[in-house]
Amino acid sequence: EHNVFTYSAAISASRKAGKWKRALRLLKEMRSRGLEPNVITYSAVIAACEKGKQWEAAVRLLSFMRAKGVEPNVICYNAAISACGKCGQWERALRLLSEMRRHGLEPDVISYNAAISACEKGRNWERAVGLLVDMRSRGVMPVTISFNAAISACASTGHWEQAIVLLREMLARGVDPTVITYSAALPACEKGKRANEARELFGEMQARGLKPDVISYNARISDWGRGRQ
Repeated sequence: EHNVFTYSAAISASRKAGKWKRALRLLKEMRSRGLEPNVITYSAVIAACEKGKQWEAAVRLLSFMRAKGVEPNVICYNAAISACGKCGQWERALRLLSEMRRHGLEPDVISYNAAISACEKGRNWERAVGLLVDMRSRGVMPVTISFNAAISACASTGHWEQAIVLLREMLARGVDPTVITYSAALPACEKGKRANEARELFGEMQARGLKPDVISYNARISDWGRGRQ
């Protein structure tokens, strides 16, 4: 027997399998059978679109479900923001973040992480750093992923000083860095021709028991080369 629960489960399975078109078809099919999707159903479809990098479909679904009397929740918005970020639509991602608040929803750490990542992919370091400040001011504490995305945004656009400032702030706040953190910060030092900072960071990374990756080693080797010149 088909009901909202079975359809929601099938849509969720489609999401996990990366079949966003099937998820949309199931949504259409259940409505044609007179079944009204609930917020769980819609969130699963939006998440399927996010996984399939279908940002336009994800955003449209937010409006569609509201028009059908189902209010999107934080999970729905998070998936839509992430979909926009994956497709380079950082401005749309930030608009969705603002839209959440207009509808009485408070963005959580996942919302902010998705928005910061969107800014990173859009190479907008200032907005990425601004989001870190904004989330703290609203009582949402940045986590490792938050800092990593912001540091990467700064590093990839040549703002190595800001990248190092964020790394220091991260450590001061007791947020544990990862290899990804250092892999973003080390090339930033390289671009800024700051061999001493690079050596210090490389030593910190090893002292923390983090195994350098190829990017970290390349940055380190490059700085060694500069140091000998």
